[in-house]
Amino acid sequence: MPRALELCLVLMTLPLWGAAILLIALVLAFDRPIFFRQARPGLYGRPFTLIKFRTMRPGPEADAERLTRLGRFLRATSLDELPELLNVLRGEMALVGPRPLLMAYLAEYTPAEHHRHDVRPGITGWAQVHGRNAITRADKVRYDLDYIARRSTAFDFYILFLTIFHLRGN
Repeated sequence: MPRALELCLVLMTLPLWGAAILLIALVLAFDRPIFFRQARPGLYGRPFTLIKFRTMRPGPEADAERLTRLGRFLRATSLDELPELLNVLRGEMALVGPRPLLMAYLAEYTPAEHHRHDVRPGITGWAQVHGRNAITRADKVRYDLDYIARRSTAFDFYILFLTIFHLRGN
């Protein structure tokens, strides 16, 4: 999707998602730090700071034990990812593209798999509408490479459309 169109969509919907971010931030502010920030590989594998709502409390326990009740809800509804729209505004992410995986995975990619970084990472993508966390990392990369080969504005809108119905099904 052209960057100008993406920016128009994000800015036109700013009152909606901006209000949601403020409301969630107010609820989270009573408990712990509001945001989770982590370096992730962006365009061409260059690191950027991904911003999400914090869904876990600090501690040495396993992730499942640290996940809060509100965090579970935010993740199930993908509301924890709303702050990534700020990454889109800054040009670090796109609305649609391969999800930014962990920096540690860069060393494990084959040369062909590195092509998933030929585009900006996305808030949603072809892999998300095909199983999200229920598919393997190898499958995610395969869907990401398929997306890059087929990408177009129409395909991006199709993925956005599927994402809306995928979220409603969670």
